[in-house]
Amino acid sequence: MLFEHLGHRPRVDPTAVIAPTAVVSGEVTIGPGCQILHGAVISAEGGPITIGESSIVMENALLRASASDPLHLGDHVLVGPLASISGATIGDEVFLATGSRIFNGARIGDRSEVRINAVVHLRTVLPAESVVPIGWVAVGDPPSILSPDKHEEIWAIQQGLDFPGYVFGLDRGTPDLMVQLTERYARHLARHADDTPSD
Repeated sequence: MLFEHLGHRPRVDPTAVIAPTAVVSGEVTIGPGCQILHGAVISAEGGPITIGESSIVMENALLRASASDPLHLGDHVLVGPLASISGATIGDEVFLATGSRIFNGARIGDRSEVRINAVVHLRTVLPAESVVPIGWVAVGDPPSILSPDKHEEIWAIQQGLDFPGYVFGLDRGTPDLMVQLTERYARHLARHADDTPSD
């Protein structure tokens, strides 16, 4: 189903196919030959989403953009089931496997692979033809690609990337961080109350 959000309607090339149970909301442009499968959610939360030619977004994947972090998928990208991409730039011919997670401000170069349940963290930059192995974590610029048991090494890099500051504009040291974060984010998300079907 297509929804108008904040005055923007999705633009879908006539050769693209959107499954009836997929949700496409706001300033979203879907290119020729794309396939958006059942349960996928593509939501432009104040920033644009562009999906290039012949890309596939599989079942129950989530793509989200914000005003500060638009989302771009290049041509011939495969987004696997249950993958989540938030405000990132994805090059051409990229494979994002089942359950992969790509965070705000990340950039993934052409012909890269992010394998099953792997993570590309906030503001991480992967050069072309990179591989993040199954369940591993890429973090930083230049990136370190680490196994999940390397939590202290991941955190040492991730902490400096400042997730709450970058995404929510809040200092990690705020005593009631989660109270302020959830209240601020809820107000932002409440703007969907005025969405209207556009198909």
